[in-house]
Amino acid sequence: MSTATVLVLEAPERLVAHEFDIPGPRPGEAVLRVEACGLCGTDHEMFTGAMPAPLPLVPGHEVIGTLESATPEFLAARGLAAGDRVALEVFQRCGECGPCRRGAYPLCRRHGLRDSYGNTPISVGSGLWGGYATHMLLTADSLVHRVPEGLDPAFATLFNPLGAGVRWGTTLPEVSKGDVVVVLGPGLRGLSAVASASLAGAGFVLLTGAGERDAERLELGRKLGATEAIDITRVDPKALLKEQVGGLADVVVDVTAAAPAAFTQALDLVRPGGTVVVAGTRGTKVLDHFNPDRIVLKELRLLGARGVDGEAYATALELLATDARFRALPRRTAGLDVTAVSDLLSTMAGGSEPPLHAVVVP
Repeated sequence: MSTATVLVLEAPERLVAHEFDIPGPRPGEAVLRVEACGLCGTDHEMFTGAMPAPLPLVPGHEVIGTLESATPEFLAARGLAAGDRVALEVFQRCGECGPCRRGAYPLCRRHGLRDSYGNTPISVGSGLWGGYATHMLLTADSLVHRVPEGLDPAFATLFNPLGAGVRWGTTLPEVSKGDVVVVLGPGLRGLSAVASASLAGAGFVLLTGAGERDAERLELGRKLGATEAIDITRVDPKALLKEQVGGLADVVVDVTAAAPAAFTQALDLVRPGGTVVVAGTRGTKVLDHFNPDRIVLKELRLLGARGVDGEAYATALELLATDARFRALPRRTAGLDVTAVSDLLSTMAGGSEPPLHAVVVP
């Protein structure tokens, strides 16, 4: 039996290298050889302990890899061939429960978060649930997408944040031509939401950040379609909207992390009858006092966004293959090495110059 090299998060800030057996795939399953795994806020929050996680586990959920050993059932169900390069979705789909039948499979009653990729403990099944590894075992309920020819695997890991930008910044709020859209937070998902809203025909897109650390990202936002990109410590976004568009936003997308005050700002920036998408998580940092009358009196549509769906992922992969603007996003990589990955995660969590796009390349 062959083995996989994996990095297990045994406790906060303790990654340990292990060798796991790779079981032969059962009917409907496949073995994926990991080529690249993108990192996001969830990764560094798990690493530091800021986000509770069912440790020990193999982290990593933004995975690109090659189908190394796939059963005929797995390939036939997805129209794939052995050796195809694929992008792996975070959530599995049973296809039978109510949420799956109505297309909301991130809420699948059989799977959901409990056995999502990058968030499942090593005590479950093979333990090969995360992308900090040379190999993963894909279940019969896993979802993958063929990666377009010519996309570098590390670059292709952008399918995950870009898919989030498509769903959160366009699909869920139903952005239409001419809409005024505000995106709070200039991380990868915020930048992706900007690009998506711009491509959907939004008439005005405002991106906000806070402090000098966001200056470069705000500039990237302009290149990806933001009409204005501002530092809210220097410019009042509400005043800017009134000056530039004569009112407030039709849609506000909040993708900030651990910033509960951004939620109340979103409610201030959206027009009566408008839509607020809340996608950034706050963890233990919550609002002490909040009056929901803000929502009632403006008669707002408030949407929580949990994860990404297949349609958005497919759109993201197509954009990565056709829109050259995304190739300019800066990237930092690390091999499958405990010290290198730990340093990268620590920098993401609290470094003076956190990378915009970080990738583990086994």
